[in-house]
Amino acid sequence: MSELHPILVDVLTHTFKVPAADLRPEVTMDDLEMDSLAVAELGVIVQETLDVEADADFAYRGATLGRISEFLTASTASTASTASTASAGAGPR
Repeated sequence: MSELHPILVDVLTHTFKVPAADLRPEVTMDDLEMDSLAVAELGVIVQETLDVEADADFAYRGATLGRISEFLTASTASTASTASTASAGAGPR
């Protein structure tokens, strides 16, 4: 399971009032009865919280909670790697 899974669970339980018992890795947003507006809102919250660019429809629609967590972990690692590379090239000359 991804290290971002607890953050995703926290957002779903506190913001969307999804019971924690329902948040198993194999559950989808459809299983949780989250409509497209809720999924889009989740995407915005995740982007703001984790500073990661993620298209909500691509990342969340039809994907399991476990896959979403993995996607977010990969996205944050990619964002951190890009930022690290950019800052390494910005040193004094």
